Amino acid sequence: MKLKPFKEIIAMSKEKLDEALAPIRARQVKMQAELEVAKLDEKLVSLEAKVQELCAVKQIDFDAVIKALDEHGLAERRKKQLNKIVQELFPE
Repeated sequence: MKLKPFKEIIAMSKEKLDEALAPIRARQVKMQAELEVAKLDEKLVSLEAKVQELCAVKQIDFDAVIKALDEHGLAERRKKQLNKIVQELFPE
């Protein structure tokens, strides 16, 4: 990396500086979105295990199973929506 002369640096407008940082900020936001997708993946696996556990007991609590299935469905929809947002914001 070669440093720019000080005169050029102070002459750069705020818009130019923001423009130079835009790709880095975009990559950072995309990584945050990917982290959120990973969190949803983890939640989905945990909820699937919870549903299996709830169904494996002698006295099944159907309300708890329904609640866990609702949470799982919501997490799936959120993941689908988040993936769509990421695709639209960061097209390949």
